[in-house]
Amino acid sequence: MISDPFFYAVAIPAVILFGLSKSGLGGALSVPCAPLIALATSPLEAVAIMLPIMLTMDVFAVTAYRRDFDAKTLMLTIPTGILGVAIGGLLAAHVSDAHVRLIIGAIAVSFSLKYWLSSRKAVAARPHNPLKARFWSTVSGFTSTIAHAGGVPYQMYTLPLRLAPRTLAATTAIFLASVNVAKVVPYFLLGLFDTSTLSASLVLSPLAPLSIYAGVYLIRIIPMEPFYKLTYAGVLLVGLKMLWDGLAPLL
Repeated sequence: MISDPFFYAVAIPAVILFGLSKSGLGGALSVPCAPLIALATSPLEAVAIMLPIMLTMDVFAVTAYRRDFDAKTLMLTIPTGILGVAIGGLLAAHVSDAHVRLIIGAIAVSFSLKYWLSSRKAVAARPHNPLKARFWSTVSGFTSTIAHAGGVPYQMYTLPLRLAPRTLAATTAIFLASVNVAKVVPYFLLGLFDTSTLSASLVLSPLAPLSIYAGVYLIRIIPMEPFYKLTYAGVLLVGLKMLWDGLAPLL
């Protein structure tokens, strides 16, 4: 079992952020979680520690939102999300953390700037586009497998749909839960689970329901426009941080 106090100093905030993200308060909140834990352990160990906690969160998130999801979005995205997991599992040993952060950061920043610089601010909801849905869900499954950062690519497709906040939260929660279940297979085959990672997951898991239900409460009281502005702002800030973290080791 991991006993380093610094590990828990970074892991506890990371788990809380992930819980808020899983509740629907913006997939961008999940992006820094694995990198935070990786400050105290290896990146692969960090994602292995987070997955059982995320699966615990999925139970609470899906239960909380089980009646509010958008079925068409899920039908378009879940199959290719699982395909992305398979691709990520095959390439996990060959893609560096810096490259993953650069990819996620570039996606997040370009997505956010498009929203903030648009004169219409994407007020009008866009219709479903099956090709875009399948592309971004595949990217989401891939980045989720490598760095537990599937929320931002998924929002590339779902945010322009302008779903109601609770519907968006429910749809995202169910999609990411499906992806997380699929990730168990490649993680097991890569040998990422051991006594140390699983015991750390067990110690941190009580934070899962607390952070999930805190986020569910906030979703109920946040009006739609501030909700979207907060989400896009979070995506931009995290994207800039990911770009910096990806460029630093390469330079």
